[in-house]
Amino acid sequence: MTAPTDEPAEGLAPVEYIAGPEPRPPRRIEPGPGIRSGLRDLPRRLNPATIGAGVVAAVFGCTGPALIVIDGAAANGLAGEVISSWIFGIYVFGGLISLILALRYRMPVVGAYSIPGAVLVVGALATFPFSAVVGAFLVAGLIVLVLGLSGLIGTVSRWLPQPIVMAMIAGALIRFGTGVVTAAESAPWIVGAAVAGFLLLSRFVPAVPGALGALLAGLVAAVVTGGFAAQATAVDGWTAPILVAPTFDVGAILAVGIPLAVLVIAAENAQAYGVLLSQGYRPPINAMTVASGVGGLLAPLTGGHNANVAGPMTAICSGPQAGPDPDARYAASVVNGLLFVAFGVLAGFAVTAVTALPTELVSVVAGLAMIGVLVSSFRGAFGDGRFRTGALTALVVAMSGVAPLGVSSPFWALVAGVAMSAVLEPGDFRTGAEAV
Repeated sequence: MTAPTDEPAEGLAPVEYIAGPEPRPPRRIEPGPGIRSGLRDLPRRLNPATIGAGVVAAVFGCTGPALIVIDGAAANGLAGEVISSWIFGIYVFGGLISLILALRYRMPVVGAYSIPGAVLVVGALATFPFSAVVGAFLVAGLIVLVLGLSGLIGTVSRWLPQPIVMAMIAGALIRFGTGVVTAAESAPWIVGAAVAGFLLLSRFVPAVPGALGALLAGLVAAVVTGGFAAQATAVDGWTAPILVAPTFDVGAILAVGIPLAVLVIAAENAQAYGVLLSQGYRPPINAMTVASGVGGLLAPLTGGHNANVAGPMTAICSGPQAGPDPDARYAASVVNGLLFVAFGVLAGFAVTAVTALPTELVSVVAGLAMIGVLVSSFRGAFGDGRFRTGALTALVVAMSGVAPLGVSSPFWALVAGVAMSAVLEPGDFRTGAEAV
């Protein structure tokens, strides 16, 4: 077998990273083809499908999620320049995670930040001063980094039964599919136009992702129906990022830092790992965790919470909407990363534009972009006959959206699914071990 740094054959993803039996015990931080290899092939991998998927993922990531941070921070009295600096931190460093991991591993890994983590953080601002919350961000980043360097996350990920992981992904992402239906109720013309654009492009111009057709058709419908409605936000005009001095408060660390670290690992990284598995990749889970830890140490310098690998946007860039060639899809993550960096730098101007987009349009485009990943996830969860009870349990728990102890449902889906299979399907664990 060729060494991991050797160039893969044309049109094939690197053998070392495609799902299948490990040829040898994995290194703690997984090797990859390298950034120079990714850059060298990038011009050939940029095409309408990869560019379109990257744009769609960026539109999703720069709309509703950004408003959670902006509106929540403003409601808790943070100044506009502080909020702008926060946006700078999570989008610029999140974009850099996309660029580095996608180019190094030639995989469609996307960096952003934890949306449930943002909800957790803005809720804590009413209790703790911002400097103490920033100190908790740093502790969260350190926890994630240490766990990534230990290799423990990779060990656990390789042990988890793949059908249960696939069911967790299906349950976590199904809300994007149902979001298309609920959006149609409140904005039928916009959603109808978007669906029509998706179907026409998918049927007659398959080289271009149907989700891009949905976005363009939906924009036209929004213009015709007056669906744009820009809202005033606390971020207005460009301001330079500022350095935020942290303070360390035990209460803030317990209420924000530790739960945020768990969310990054058990929700975002776990989702991205499962999504990539469902598309046939062998994700570098330890490297993804380390990158999320480094992002968690850098983003707080400008007031941002953890910049990390993100599940939903990885799903958009890694699925069939990003083109038929799996080895080319990393280019979608590169496009997304560049757009995220630009959004973070120009947040004061960009936020005004993205907040004008109808929320229904963003929902329908995201849902349509997830179709291929959802199909693959359901097939992986129930296709081979093993762990079916555990997979069904994981699916239901992930769909429920429950968050005991502040930890989101994907983590509990994995715990419940494995526990159910351990009791009712112990033989499937032995079968899986023999297969490997």
